[in-house]
Amino acid sequence: MLNQPSSPVLRFLYENSLLLAGTALVLFSLVGQALTGWYDYNGELEQLHLLPLTLRQYLGSGHFLEATFENWESEFLQMGLFVLLTIWLRQKGSSESKKLYETEDVDEDPDPNKPGAPGPVKRGGWQLALYQNSLTLAFFLLFFVSVWLHAVGGAEVYSIEQQQQGKPAVKALEYMGTSRFWFESFQNWQSEFLSIVSIVGLSIYLRQKGSPQSKPVDASNSETGK
Repeated sequence: MLNQPSSPVLRFLYENSLLLAGTALVLFSLVGQALTGWYDYNGELEQLHLLPLTLRQYLGSGHFLEATFENWESEFLQMGLFVLLTIWLRQKGSSESKKLYETEDVDEDPDPNKPGAPGPVKRGGWQLALYQNSLTLAFFLLFFVSVWLHAVGGAEVYSIEQQQQGKPAVKALEYMGTSRFWFESFQNWQSEFLSIVSIVGLSIYLRQKGSPQSKPVDASNSETGK
């Protein structure tokens, strides 16, 4: 058993290090995307004989919105579907699957008398019904919001290109009816679905010592679940 850090600050950093590190990586890559996207888009605007954007203008532009949220939508779709599919579907030998023929803790009815049970569990009724599906609902809500922002940003960029050709601008809903919108979506969705197949399939045969996403190194290939 590891010793707890004595300092409250160190303890907070240790207990939240996974989320903090992930957030730092998101911010790092988002800043990199913004700077390189700004430079790239200004090059496109120059070719169209349009004025370049300041960085502040670029962060509110359709180009930045489209590039950001067409990726975010695929991430939220992947996680939402993965959470949902793992309720019912199994994969023999995978650490990402529930056990094949055993009941697990996540399948049991919530106990309102359990110490530390969240408020909705104690209150029951509609609050419990909502709370026990809240993870999936949150991912799909974020997915639909991202799809809309993808469409809003994409419509702006598409309209600029259309107007340069003497064609009318389009609104977000109209842009969602174009093949370009769906091409952008499907090319991101398939990569996320591939990542699901990869972690489910590779975790049958491969291991990573110390990772909760892997089975124990000495576990048999047929052992299913953690």
